[in-house]
Amino acid sequence: MTKRDLVEKIAQETGFIQKDVTIVIQKLLDALADEIAAGHTVELRNFGVFDVVTRKSRAGRNPRHPEKTVIIPSRAGVKFSTGKALKARVLQLDTDGR
Repeated sequence: MTKRDLVEKIAQETGFIQKDVTIVIQKLLDALADEIAAGHTVELRNFGVFDVVTRKSRAGRNPRHPEKTVIIPSRAGVKFSTGKALKARVLQLDTDGR
């Protein structure tokens, strides 16, 4: 699903015009990105939690030249943990039919 698909679905279900829905969704995404970029945790109850994590520096190898060790610097990343309601819905997926 793309952002465009999401806008169309919400517009159909709510009766709002797509332009207004697009503005609201973009403002939501901007607010989430601002909070995460500031290093804050964002919790959306029953959906999930976006958390900023720091990955330690480590030694890595280039697959083309495995004899050379390269130091991969530490960096920040984003971790997503599913909430209870979302996890329960995902567990109901039929994995045999995929």
